[in-house]
Amino acid sequence: MSSEVPSRSGRARRIVRGPRPEAVPALVGRACAVVGVLDIAAGVFPRFRHSRMHALAEVLPGSLGPFAAALSLSVGVLLLLLAHGLKRRKRRAWRAAVALLPAGAVSQFVYRHSVVGALISLALFVPLVLHRNEFKALPDPRSRWRALANFVLMSAGSLALGLVIVSAHPKRTIGDPSLADRLTHVLYGLFGFEGPVDYEGSTSWTVAFSLGALGLITAITTIYLAFRPEHPAAHLTEEDEAQLRALLEKHGARDSLGHFALRRDKAVVFSPSGKAAVTYRVVSGVMLASGDPIGDVEAWPGAIERFMDEAKAHSWTPAVMGCSETGGEVWTRETGLDALELGDEAVVDVADFSLAGRAMRNVRQMVKRIERAGYETRVRRIRDLGEAELERIRRAAEDWRGTDTERGFSMALGRIGDAADGDCLIATAHKADDQPGPYGDLKAILHFVPWGTDGVSLDLMRRDRSADPGMNELLIVAALQASPKLGITKISLNFAMFRSALARGEKIGAGPVLRAWRGLLVFLSRWFQIESLYKFNAKFQPRWEPRFVVYRASGDLPRIGLAAMQAEGFVNLALPLPRFLRRNAPAPRPCPHQVAEHEVRAA
Repeated sequence: MSSEVPSRSGRARRIVRGPRPEAVPALVGRACAVVGVLDIAAGVFPRFRHSRMHALAEVLPGSLGPFAAALSLSVGVLLLLLAHGLKRRKRRAWRAAVALLPAGAVSQFVYRHSVVGALISLALFVPLVLHRNEFKALPDPRSRWRALANFVLMSAGSLALGLVIVSAHPKRTIGDPSLADRLTHVLYGLFGFEGPVDYEGSTSWTVAFSLGALGLITAITTIYLAFRPEHPAAHLTEEDEAQLRALLEKHGARDSLGHFALRRDKAVVFSPSGKAAVTYRVVSGVMLASGDPIGDVEAWPGAIERFMDEAKAHSWTPAVMGCSETGGEVWTRETGLDALELGDEAVVDVADFSLAGRAMRNVRQMVKRIERAGYETRVRRIRDLGEAELERIRRAAEDWRGTDTERGFSMALGRIGDAADGDCLIATAHKADDQPGPYGDLKAILHFVPWGTDGVSLDLMRRDRSADPGMNELLIVAALQASPKLGITKISLNFAMFRSALARGEKIGAGPVLRAWRGLLVFLSRWFQIESLYKFNAKFQPRWEPRFVVYRASGDLPRIGLAAMQAEGFVNLALPLPRFLRRNAPAPRPCPHQVAEHEVRAA
């Protein structure tokens, strides 16, 4: 299959779709999930076990007796947990499924004398063995938080399923127990104790065995995840960083996002020649690269091939966020992936910038007003600052951060004032107060990273909440005015998502589809700074450079979007440590190419 993707010139660029995930692991994973659901149903609902669906419901252990019901329930839950791993070709999931299915087949025959149930179990077991070479994916990065997440999710699922189990035998229930009594019975049963609900005959044993099995599975899976060998996320080593800096020194002017490859929470793969590299982070099974490959364009294909090989070895979903048009063309040509325009990067050419003219009236008036209020600016290289001032700036940037969660990945460096980052640029705003705060007269900070030898790219924007509105405009103008003395000819500002849709949608003659799309973006801007960020960037009359997301299949886009939001810090699925516990930890201090919403509105 193929699709048409517009290029910057407006001509459609035909992109061939890449290879889809292997069909066998996907089918086996779905079959495993279906078998798991049928097993759970067979273990929970007695009528389901004796209905016309009897032959299908007996897919694994079966459940005529209390022990068989618990075994059916246990295997069903475990198969459901393994289904996703089988779809992703994980070797450990394959091993577990290969062990469970024969056990289920034996239990079918022993406890129920069901030849059909055993054959159905073996019918899933056979393709697993025949296609064992399809399941070779290596483990993902993991941490101890996975055990806590498993405990919370499994406990919630066990409570819900346990309530169904307790309520699935109305004709054998003695009395009319309330919902509170049933929940109490479930909680007791998960820990292996008898609850307040009574049943006739052997039903009480069936319910007790099933609840005990759920509790045991929750405990076993949590203990396994907590004590299994840790497979930490890759990070940038000193040797990797040195090699990347050497590549940036030669080819850093090619991409404004190149310096962000030096984030130390990224991993890197190099081309066989060592002349190009791709940096990435793995988030929720997505191998997320950002920007263009680093280094010589002719060596990019070798680095991209290594990237794709690594994704295949771990069964990660490959994706690239924010690559340029040149980068997108190389990625799609070399891998067969698809590209979709994500937004535009605002780039201001210093030689063309001026505060004169009607278009710059609002910015000019705001800057003059703030300067009359007594603010002054300083624009310097990091290497020109003393250690005491750098430390004060670091602490201010940490305390002025708008959220408890650190944000940034594709367009954030994650640190300020590192000895190796002496070429970074910092613009600060100062105002002497009668009662100076903990950071003296410091009121706002803008931090830029190098873009080759004659450019810089905006990294973070922080300001004191008590400072006057317009600090960002003041410092951007100050950086642009000081650039000629520093040898800077271009400055990359914020990234505006879906900028072209917003711009075209408000013009006369825009069609109903484009207007509806713009309306949706404006609505989403209440939570995500889409429209406000675009308008803020447009104040400085920049040229717009399109940026793309590269992906394998349309069905991967929601997953890639979630992974990107996790990487940028907008979605946090892990439980963060309290702030006072991580104050002294060497945590990154990133911020995306975005401006605080209160600052945009105040402007």
